[in-house]
Amino acid sequence: MSKMIKRLILLTLLVLPAWLASADSVRFNMTGPNVVSVGEQFRLSFTLNEQGRDLKLPDLSAFDVLMGPSTSQSTSIQMINGQTTQTVSYSYIFILRAKDDGKFRIRPASITVDGKVYESNELQIEVVKGQVQQQSSAAGSNAQQGQQQQEQTSTTQLTKDDLFVKVDLDKQNVSKGEQVIATVKIFVSPNVPITNFEDVKLPSYEGFWTQDIDIPNQISFNREVYKGKIYQVGILKKTILFPQQTGRIKIDPFEITCTVRQQVKRQRSFFDDFFENYRTVSAKVISDPTYLQVKDLPTPPEGFYGGVGNLNFSSAIDKTAAKTNEAITLRLTVSGSGNLRLIESPKIEFPNDFEVYDPKTTENLKTTNNGLTGSKTFEYLIIPRFPGEYSIPAVKFSSFDPTTGKYKTTSSQSYNLTIEKGTDEQSATVTSAFSKEDVRFIGKDIRYIKQNQYKLREKMHSFYGSLSFWLLYIGSFVLALVIAIIYRKKLKENANIQLVKNKQANKVAKKRLKDAAGFLKNHQSEKFYEAILKAFWGYLSDKLSIPVANLSRDKAVSALSQRGVAQEQIDEFINIIDTCEFARYAPSSSDSAQEELFDKSANLMGKLEKQIR
Repeated sequence: MSKMIKRLILLTLLVLPAWLASADSVRFNMTGPNVVSVGEQFRLSFTLNEQGRDLKLPDLSAFDVLMGPSTSQSTSIQMINGQTTQTVSYSYIFILRAKDDGKFRIRPASITVDGKVYESNELQIEVVKGQVQQQSSAAGSNAQQGQQQQEQTSTTQLTKDDLFVKVDLDKQNVSKGEQVIATVKIFVSPNVPITNFEDVKLPSYEGFWTQDIDIPNQISFNREVYKGKIYQVGILKKTILFPQQTGRIKIDPFEITCTVRQQVKRQRSFFDDFFENYRTVSAKVISDPTYLQVKDLPTPPEGFYGGVGNLNFSSAIDKTAAKTNEAITLRLTVSGSGNLRLIESPKIEFPNDFEVYDPKTTENLKTTNNGLTGSKTFEYLIIPRFPGEYSIPAVKFSSFDPTTGKYKTTSSQSYNLTIEKGTDEQSATVTSAFSKEDVRFIGKDIRYIKQNQYKLREKMHSFYGSLSFWLLYIGSFVLALVIAIIYRKKLKENANIQLVKNKQANKVAKKRLKDAAGFLKNHQSEKFYEAILKAFWGYLSDKLSIPVANLSRDKAVSALSQRGVAQEQIDEFINIIDTCEFARYAPSSSDSAQEELFDKSANLMGKLEKQIR
């Protein structure tokens, strides 16, 4: 009995979500034009993805119902990854005609599916007064003009009201650095057929930093009402503007040449009445100049780095406990919506015993119809050189919020770091023998004045010709001679290219290891291992006076043994070379393994420098 109850419960848990999902998947939508003219016929459609009954229409008394409902059914089948999906759609179509001008709200319709009533969405339709078409109603007038039309050509004349371009700004008064969306629209009368666009001249947007918004290449026209007239409106370009100047800034006009198809009628014979000829003409359209009023920002507080918008600030550090000469990464992230690309890197007061590299900037931005959004991250690579307890203070970040007209200040977290001494001195990478904290002037502006009594004696003899004079003279001559000898020796050494390479081998190797550290930081495994190999082979080539082309593993091992290098260091060298060569063609290893390999390489380089004779 208990097993049956468990099965019923399990079956209910499996079937109930599927049943609820099926019930919630019913979609009932109402569609129609957003603007029509008085007397114009249009279609009002209701679409349902399930079979329903008892369709109840909303109040349509503001329109004349000419026909409907006209029902139809369509089926679509999709095959994705071997799974077949079938979708059925049921449509109910009504033909309406607008009676009076104004804005009319059509309430939701309702329909019953499997005993449950579903409602559609609402619809807002604007009705405007249509254009009055001039027509001839007198047959006598047509007869009088017929003779003249036999010799004339009738064409459609374009006016500024039939075709024009307009640059719309979503804001007219902004602050410096605040983002503004500029939309270039083309307005076309319904009776003007455009076939192509050419010779586009974009505005220069002088005084702005710009970022384009991606729009479809194929222009989609929608109906809109402008100054009481219906137009087909298409978006040509969308751009985010960030003003960098203050005052009244002018946006240059937008120019475009359109190809328009015009109808031409020639009534010169009986058969020409059955045919219509067309021709294409070019129409150059220029928008009116647009102006934007930009005001300056208030006096910024501490921690302002140029951020304007709705911005957030956060920080993170990868470790708070490390060893000397071990890299630590501090990340500062600015996210939200605004002029993210124009924000400068924040200034941080690091401890004096830290080696700090220039911050690396990473952007993850997206342009939308609401502006520029995303995040911008500043990565600070720091290397502690000496053990101890250190602190990285909190960083203040201030940004101007245009919605409130005030600055918003946020502070990051402060970090306490514990740095322990590494397992090896790593003399190959540490070039300073003293801590920056050891040489610190802690004193006063005025030194202590000694009060002892000193006896003064008058100097009666001249310095010229004295013993001190001759000692100084001879010493200067000897010093000049020594300098000349050392200089000639340096010239000879510099002329010996191999000797120069031998002396600079350690310096070049450390530079390549530094490049490897950068690849390690950026998670570029292949380049990291390649840099390690180049560092060792280049170092041994310069140090052992063997060309890189002739340098092999056996030659390197033999030369190291002859130079007095311990077998333990030789085995460690072979292990590092094998690891790098294998890792270049194998799947990427973990970051911890790469960091361990980097530390071993730095340690070995220092030991080789001490042992090679």
